[in-house]
Amino acid sequence: MLIGSNGVKNMTYKIGMLGHGFMGKTHSNALSRIPLFFEDAPEIELEFIAGIPEEGVSKASKRYGFNRYTTDLDEVVEEDDIDIIANLTPNFLHSEPSIKALENGKSVFCEKPLANTLENARKMTNAAEKSDGEAGISFVYRFVPAIRLAKQMIDEGLLGEIHHFRGLYLQDWLVDPESPWSWRVDEDSAGSGALGDLGAHSIDLARYLVGDIESVSGHMRTFVDERPLPEEEGTKPVTVDDAYSMQAEFENGAMGLFEASRFSTGYKNDNKIEIHGSDGAIRFSLESINELEIYDRSDDEGGFKTILVTNPEHPFIEAWWPPGHVIGWEHAFVHEWVSFLTAISKGEEYHPNFKDGLRVQEVLEAAMRSAEERKWVKVR
Repeated sequence: MLIGSNGVKNMTYKIGMLGHGFMGKTHSNALSRIPLFFEDAPEIELEFIAGIPEEGVSKASKRYGFNRYTTDLDEVVEEDDIDIIANLTPNFLHSEPSIKALENGKSVFCEKPLANTLENARKMTNAAEKSDGEAGISFVYRFVPAIRLAKQMIDEGLLGEIHHFRGLYLQDWLVDPESPWSWRVDEDSAGSGALGDLGAHSIDLARYLVGDIESVSGHMRTFVDERPLPEEEGTKPVTVDDAYSMQAEFENGAMGLFEASRFSTGYKNDNKIEIHGSDGAIRFSLESINELEIYDRSDDEGGFKTILVTNPEHPFIEAWWPPGHVIGWEHAFVHEWVSFLTAISKGEEYHPNFKDGLRVQEVLEAAMRSAEERKWVKVR
């Protein structure tokens, strides 16, 4: 506990992190920026980080600012003085450590998708409902200021009755058939490929901005069936999709069109959405992260206009720079962590939580069943 200037006791939340790779660096960067830019956010301490190999996690511990490290995930999960577990492991490791932590009364912040299977996602959600801890999932694009502004505009009625949602998430990092095999192309480890890795983000944004999905018609394709093993001879099968597309029916009657691919030559990391309604429309592209395009039928000046989302009145921006001084992808992770920590400190329910993750997982599972059975499938 720390005593603030107002005499009130303030909790310092000790963070235990599982995973030290790409996402470990991303979330550590976000956590380290909070005290500098969000003065009223709860206090945190980067206490314990786990990963393999030992040489890698040892170096990461020093670089990221953690007090200690281990190669044993359970050691972090079972540590009494850890308040929050950040689970940034591969998808197949999401369930067991998260459930253990929740059963021990800790809060958990887990990377997406929630799990590698629907069954595991349900177990995690059940554990969260019984726990005294809070359970959040990192659907980070909800915390991009332009997306948050779009949400405000939709809630205020700018679009009227929503007719269409389009969500595309396009990358090209697997176009080369010689790109090495990794856990991300293995069904047991990942659950799915582009569908769960990228499509989960589009599905969550669709739920956040439009509403729940009722039924889907999915198509999945694997373009390269095996890939070379990293740093050794031989190949290993690819058992997930390289690309997916999906039509969807929303519960409110809107139509949805989704696509994600890791074979979209020329795209590095573009998350696109379009929403069209009776009174207006909204467009967003991650490659222009600070911009939101809007169309208002009542003020038709020839099409869409572009808003630069960098003014102090825009969501989250007041904490950063003067107008026009743009922010980037990594800042959205700061926003979600501030929101998660604030919710815990105030005893409020955080969104997106494990229930939201489960809803997305149900759509993923329906899309896979639809692709296999080649028919429309209702979301369970």
